[in-house]
Amino acid sequence: MPIPFLFIGLAAAGVIGGGKTVKAGVDSKKASEINSSAQDLIDKAKDRINNSRETCNDSLENLGRLKISVLDQSMNRFVDCMDKVANIEFTESKGINELNNLKLEKKDYDDLKNLGSIASSMLAGGAAGVAGGALAAFGAYSAVATFATASTGTAIASLSGVAASNATLAFLGGGTIAAGAGGVAGGMAVLGGLVAGPALLITGFITGSKAKANLDRAYSNKAEAEKISEELGAGADKCDAIRRRTYMIYILLAKLDAIFFPIILKMQEIIKNKGNDYSTYSKEERAVFAEGQSIAGSIKSILDVTILNENGELAEESQKVIDSTTLYLNDAGK
Repeated sequence: MPIPFLFIGLAAAGVIGGGKTVKAGVDSKKASEINSSAQDLIDKAKDRINNSRETCNDSLENLGRLKISVLDQSMNRFVDCMDKVANIEFTESKGINELNNLKLEKKDYDDLKNLGSIASSMLAGGAAGVAGGALAAFGAYSAVATFATASTGTAIASLSGVAASNATLAFLGGGTIAAGAGGVAGGMAVLGGLVAGPALLITGFITGSKAKANLDRAYSNKAEAEKISEELGAGADKCDAIRRRTYMIYILLAKLDAIFFPIILKMQEIIKNKGNDYSTYSKEERAVFAEGQSIAGSIKSILDVTILNENGELAEESQKVIDSTTLYLNDAGK
């Protein structure tokens, strides 16, 4: 008996329909795998930049703390010694002419005296322990330019303002990149020209009702995730570069201070034993004061350095200070 044509048609349609159902299932599974891979890519990129951000911010705050400590302890004592001694006249003494730009003028002493006073007030008031944004700004920017003409309260407020208004500092200290919060106002994470906006807020990928559309969307999601991951990676690289530069400056400042403080103690001992008239000091005693002045100049060059420029990028002059200070220490055999 011949098979009815309609029955054949329905059977064929069933086979085709079944094939489409299988294909839809395959596409849906593949779309899910692609979306999962895309999300994993973004999550790893977020973790990396968050870690880089935190360690970078910590390094700037640590440098800020060290600057304040050096000013409060060593530099205040040095300036006090220099204020007490009369008739100081440095000649061609070892320890003073390694680098001409390390000679201190009267304005330099005035700046250091003012900075030391402000640093002491900050420590006495506990501001350095609580104003993390101010500490990061103090680490990132020139202490003299920020504090030279400011009163204590104004200076601290100014530093906090710098931290809040500078995109990079705001990003570094603004909290983790998470769903609904990018760490700075508006959910935008900004780092020296890098802008990763609403895309950062992706926490899951939406699949539509049609499997084919889902697969197309998944491929699009993966491409977008790769773009976001690349941008966040560039941001993490910048954070790491800032952290490395900051760490190098921290090490140099700590090394200079370790040399500086014993010299200051010698200066204090000379004043105690020989009085305040520099002209009565021996050649060796004068050399102590000359060396102290030289190291103070080197420390001031670090206090003056700006790590970040106004665009939040690494400032070239900070590397120059690193190079010159390293040369100074090598030439002096320290």
